[in-house]
Amino acid sequence: MNNRARALAAVLAAVLVGAAACAPITRPPGEPINRPLLAGDFFHTADGQVLPVKSWRPRKDPPRAVLIALHGFNDYSNFFAAPGAFLATRGIASYAYDQRGFGAAPGHGLWPGTGALVADLKTFAGLVRDRHPQTPLYLLGESMGGAVIMVATADKDAPEADGVILAAPAVWGRVTMPWYQRLALWIGVHLMPGAEVTGRGLKITPSDNIEMLKALGRDPLVIKATRIDAIYGLTNLMDRALELSSRLQGPALILYGQKDEIIPRKPTQIMLDRVAAAADRRPRVAVYENGYHMLLRDLQAETLWRDIAHWIADPDSSLPSGADKGARERLAPPPAKSGEMAGK
Repeated sequence: MNNRARALAAVLAAVLVGAAACAPITRPPGEPINRPLLAGDFFHTADGQVLPVKSWRPRKDPPRAVLIALHGFNDYSNFFAAPGAFLATRGIASYAYDQRGFGAAPGHGLWPGTGALVADLKTFAGLVRDRHPQTPLYLLGESMGGAVIMVATADKDAPEADGVILAAPAVWGRVTMPWYQRLALWIGVHLMPGAEVTGRGLKITPSDNIEMLKALGRDPLVIKATRIDAIYGLTNLMDRALELSSRLQGPALILYGQKDEIIPRKPTQIMLDRVAAAADRRPRVAVYENGYHMLLRDLQAETLWRDIAHWIADPDSSLPSGADKGARERLAPPPAKSGEMAGK
């Protein structure tokens, strides 16, 4: 064995030893100690945790529909402030809560586990259903929130909902990731799970609403530096959501932006193919030409809010924006730029 081979072997040995010594940290729920409760601006969970809740209600009661909105990764319930206020003018009541590990919920920055996120949604949906027993109930999830909904609705004890709305759902599972990304994540989570990373330097544009992005940067409840084990947990959730996408049943509205630089087109296409092949009712898919990942807060966000309100009122008719016409065709990979093929 030459010196180079010995050095490589030593590095690999060190990685394996380090991997055995470190493990991802999660903050799972505790044992049930009380009855879950939705009271005022708080969701009291069975294990005694208190999750902040925001709500937007129409002036006239009862609402014609109720929506539960789940935020994305590193975000919190405030993501739905503008959409919720708009939908309230259309007679739709909305509720959003800070999921465990995010916003002002307990365990800020620590991944709670897919099971905890899914269980909280099921419980919260039941509490909202009890509050509005005769009103149609819809689940809306942005990015990570969409993945949570996909996993929850695939279970036998799925929350009772009249439809789901998925905005750029996080379905970027490992099967669609290049090997070096999977390897880097595995090494990172086993060698330095508590290390924090940011998106600086990636040159990714999550939205064209620059003022909104600046406000998020000033918001202390928005996580700016993410633990590697939290990214690992999110990846596990995305794996599960993509795997279970064929179980998405009933009315569904799926929204995606052509300029999304966070969730690639390939896993989104795989998810849509699986849903279309297995669903008893084909979902309505809308692809927005000028849409980014943060669709509900982009500069054209009001267009999506109108589409959502229209779909809730009449899920069988075309959307006002026309974004559902030829949607799958617009998801096709963009044509290669001049000279790109020569360099491959």
